[in-house]
Amino acid sequence: MHIDHFKEHFHTVTDQRQSAKTTYCLFEVLFGSLCSVIAGAKGWFDIREYILGHHDWFKRNGLFLNEIPADDTIARIISTIEPKQFQECFINWMSSIHTLTKGQVIAIDGKTLRGSYNREDRASTIHMISAYASSNKLVLGQLKTEQKSNEITAIPELIKMLDIKGALITIDAMACQTKIAKVITDKGGDYLLAVKSNQGKLRKAVEKVFSKERANLADSVVFEESHGRIESRQCYVLGSNKLEGDFSRWASLKSIVMIENFRFEKGKKLDLEYRYYISSKELSAEQAANAVREHWGIESMHWVLDVSMNEDACQIYKDHGAENVACLRHMSLNMLREEPTKLSIVGKQKRCMMNTSMLEAVLNAGFNSMAKN
Repeated sequence: MHIDHFKEHFHTVTDQRQSAKTTYCLFEVLFGSLCSVIAGAKGWFDIREYILGHHDWFKRNGLFLNEIPADDTIARIISTIEPKQFQECFINWMSSIHTLTKGQVIAIDGKTLRGSYNREDRASTIHMISAYASSNKLVLGQLKTEQKSNEITAIPELIKMLDIKGALITIDAMACQTKIAKVITDKGGDYLLAVKSNQGKLRKAVEKVFSKERANLADSVVFEESHGRIESRQCYVLGSNKLEGDFSRWASLKSIVMIENFRFEKGKKLDLEYRYYISSKELSAEQAANAVREHWGIESMHWVLDVSMNEDACQIYKDHGAENVACLRHMSLNMLREEPTKLSIVGKQKRCMMNTSMLEAVLNAGFNSMAKN
């Protein structure tokens, strides 16, 4: 039964309410909320309406046998869950169903939940850091930070929670920090970090090497795409031993990478851009180019959360509500993508909203993966 598989991985989530006052079981409310978010629920009212609309199905599965809680009761129950416990359960679930292959790209990036601010303080908006397996299109874990500027301290904490042995971790320039590089290598992973002006000395040294060596470089990889424009990318990789200066603080630094990006769009100015990266892995030009391109899969995931699941429009903000519902959205997105029907995420959600047979298919796609591992 779906609820049994759910309990198997989420049984450690503690009910924070006083036992004498609990009318509704934490797990039935949590599982009902997950089902509702899979079906497109955007808030507490939507969650209750979905459970109410399919109450017979829930009762057949042994849930909500007496009555359905009010939407503010659902809000209170979900919002009091300790996020760290919930996140650990989520990460353990993903570890059980996701087989990490050597060299697989795990992209890490942040996203602001724009509607999550306290109504008395707009500066309190929550920022979430997510880890994303690009090839499998799966969110592996997430962690909250109060502001985007706090990503530097949150990223190491998220990495410590994950199994990244053998993976290639890609992060944008803000996280190009020696401490983050060391955390990654200490956990058995490799890094590919974008280098920009926040690491001025390193950036200048990398630029200097490529300006000298560019004419002699070969075996670059070229990608061309046509979306009303001409675009090509060439990737070059050199050994870090060519850097002038002491960069021993960068754990296991082995490669430096340059991406030359050329874009031409009719009627617009030519655009030529150089992007630079460092890596603890000895990469070929093809491997580096593919990893850089795979990193942007996490941006696609963020787009789906906003456009298909209306994450930015969500007005939940009290207590731990925004963070916990964000976790439910990530769980739902993973499960919707696992379901093999050739429909968009929105299409699958609509089918789940209309009938529980599609919901069961999505739950099977997610929870049966648990049972196999």
